[in-house]
Order: sequence, then C-alpha cells, then structure tokens
Amino acid sequence: MTAPLRPVRAARTGPVARRTALARTAWRCALAAGAALAVAALHDTHDPGVLCPLRRLTGIPCPACGSTTVFVEAGHGHWAAAVAANPVTVLAVLALLTAPLGGGARWWALSPRQRGTLIGTGLAVAWFWQLNRLGVGLS
Repeated sequence: MTAPLRPVRAARTGPVARRTALARTAWRCALAAGAALAVAALHDTHDPGVLCPLRRLTGIPCPACGSTTVFVEAGHGHWAAAVAANPVTVLAVLALLTAPLGGGARWWALSPRQRGTLIGTGLAVAWFWQLNRLGVGLS
C-alpha cells in the first residue's frame, strides 16, 4: 500500500518553507538595498530635480512625492530622512519586502473592500504628509 498524500498546506508550513520564505525576503532586501545604493549614487552625480509631473506643473505634490527621496536617503544611510520624506512609502516597501514571511497571505485574505480602504487611507495620509512637508496650504 502507498502512503497517503500529505495536504499541500502542510508542506508550506514546515521548516523548509520557513527557510524558503527567509531566503526570498533576504533576496528582496538585497535587491532593494542595491537599488537604493544605485539611486543614491546616480543622484550624487546627476540631480534631476523634481520628478513628479503633477508637482512640476502645478506645485502640488502627489501622494507618491518623496518616494525617490526615500531611496536616495536610504542609499546614503540617512534612515530618519528617508522616513521623513514619505513614511507611507517606507511602510509599503517594508510590507513588500517581508511579504514572503506571511504578510502577503494576510493581505490577500482581506476582502477587496478592506484592501481598497487601506490603500485609499494610505494615499490620503501620504498626500496630507506631502502637503505639510512641502508647505502647500490646503486653503
């Protein structure tokens, strides 16, 4: 007689799966660190100025403004300045980097409405942060 097949879920929760998740996370972190170092070096040699088309044309920042600055500051090792540039981007990058450790499964377990609410709230917080950081009045 053959042994019964184990469920697929049991194979994903063992020590091999944990090592695989840690390896994926380490790989993602290494790639992000390399990208941050490259962006910082590129910025040191050639500062393109404001990259956001909305901010360049209207002077009003978008919710993603400061995201490039996050990578430049992280590449220089200035962690507080990176967080100050756009904390929502920092949180989003950390969530993406650590997704193999279980956060990705928790994200997809949320309903589409819950995910949309979280994304919308994050964009609103990021936009108000940028308006305040860059001194753009809401009146």
